[in-house]
Amino acid sequence: MAFQDIRKSRKWLSGEEIRLLALVLFVFVALLAANIALARLVPGGEWFFLRWSGARAFWAAQSDESAEGLKGGRSMPEGAGEILVAQTRPYGTEIAQQTQEVAYGRPAFSSEYTYVLNDPFFIVLLYTPLALFQDFALARGIWMLLSEAALVGTILFAFRLSEWQPPRWLHILLLGFGLFSYFSLNALVSGTPTIMLTFLYLWILVALRSHSDELAGALLPLVAYQWEVSGLFFLFVLFFVFANRRWRVLAGFGMSLFLLVVISFLIYPDWGLPYIRATISSWQRAANLTFSQMLSNWFPDSRFSMGRTVSIVVGIILFIEWLGSLNSHFRRVVWAASLSLAATPLIGFAIFPSNHVVLLVPFVLIVALAWERWQRRRVLTAILILFLASIIPFGLYLRAVYIYDPLVNDLISALPPIAAIVGLYWMRWGIIRSPRPWFDRTGDQA
Repeated sequence: MAFQDIRKSRKWLSGEEIRLLALVLFVFVALLAANIALARLVPGGEWFFLRWSGARAFWAAQSDESAEGLKGGRSMPEGAGEILVAQTRPYGTEIAQQTQEVAYGRPAFSSEYTYVLNDPFFIVLLYTPLALFQDFALARGIWMLLSEAALVGTILFAFRLSEWQPPRWLHILLLGFGLFSYFSLNALVSGTPTIMLTFLYLWILVALRSHSDELAGALLPLVAYQWEVSGLFFLFVLFFVFANRRWRVLAGFGMSLFLLVVISFLIYPDWGLPYIRATISSWQRAANLTFSQMLSNWFPDSRFSMGRTVSIVVGIILFIEWLGSLNSHFRRVVWAASLSLAATPLIGFAIFPSNHVVLLVPFVLIVALAWERWQRRRVLTAILILFLASIIPFGLYLRAVYIYDPLVNDLISALPPIAAIVGLYWMRWGIIRSPRPWFDRTGDQA
């Protein structure tokens, strides 16, 4: 048997491959530099600052840093006070006060959100690599770059789950919309983890579709928080798992959750009670930001609780749609999951506009179904949907900036999920494969 000398068979990179790698490296460095520059120039990043500060405060307390570290030499974002945090705990009020300075430029009013850290500690630990950077702008720039990559991955996953391959020009337009729409930019500037959560939601759905049940279960603990975004989606996944007897998902979920909880308690044994207190406090202070409160402001003379009525009706409709997704093709499962994400802000959780980036999932599904539904006018329909979804949020934002109007601010919060629900039901015929209404067929023949 002849043996070949691997030194002679080794193939070095070709000149074209080296140039391609150099181009990729150059683009990466340029994007990173651009994001760091934006992080220094554009105020905000409050949601990321909250988690970054929590992770830094914990490790500073563990290492007993002196005045050189968090004690006084920490680089704070513009507008945040220089506060001594050597003894600060992740769930302490000091970090909430600092985050309020970043978000509002002052302490929060009684009617405003207080930015109390209410993530499980095993989630806070995931911010440790970025917490090693004392310069907040540098850490924020890296986080923004990772979030942008997650947005691109979200759009690509959405194409795959919609079972749709758009033409190249529409592919580019949707990627651009995913990065530069109002709610995407809002999420990037504020540093919300919802972008990462959205990517994980779709990754879980992709794993379920491919029957990678252990992977889907292992990812579930990573989305088991921030219930104002994850609540209904998490319940829907559990409903899907139990209804279809996909017990390996539960096995993966249990093992992953057990491992994360054990590690977190070994590192910080006392985090449980402060986390529960912070969660309760956050829910209480967010009562003014719910859809129910908006309805009370719009209809102050109502004789019954409109918010509670809406929550009950939405809950019943969702349960019916969840039942309808059983024993159906997986695209209807994706439709039901998208409906769950869109309906979550309407059932009593606090509404933050930066969380509406999650609506990219139903948006791509709506465009895909519209593309399939109207064969002759598909280009016009897709462009019209993209135009309206791009221009209306920016128009409302500019109106709110130049003319203070509480109604406009409420519309920025409440209109997107309602529009997503309407769009999903508008395209529901394409999901259940029912005969198209007569006026749709007439429109195609015109």
